Amino acid sequence: VQLQASGGGLVQAGGSLRLSCTASGLTFADYAIGWFRQTPGKGREGIAVITRGGDTNYADSMKGRATVSRDNAKNTVYVQMNSLKPEDTAVYYCNARDIRFRTYWGRETQVTVSS
Repeated sequence: VQLQASGGGLVQAGGSLRLSCTASGLTFADYAIGWFRQTPGKGREGIAVITRGGDTNYADSMKGRATVSRDNAKNTVYVQMNSLKPEDTAVYYCNARDIRFRTYWGRETQVTVSS
């Protein structure tokens, strides 16, 4: 099983990025996908999740600024992040979890928001 986050980069405050989480080696539709981020000195923060059925939930820090969606045909989940702030600077990564709580973690992508 492999998960890979991509789409990070350098963006100015107020800008947008769309991150992708692409998986292989699993039945993608069976998994809820979560997005997380982490910065040095801070713990891991869950920012968004999309269930197998497409229901979504967001951390308070991202409500109104992020939209998560999934394309099971492409084994990919996206998170569109708008109105980015310098405090959104972090490494972002995704995980996949099924109903038996089997969990796989993906490789990260760096997001840097300049002021």
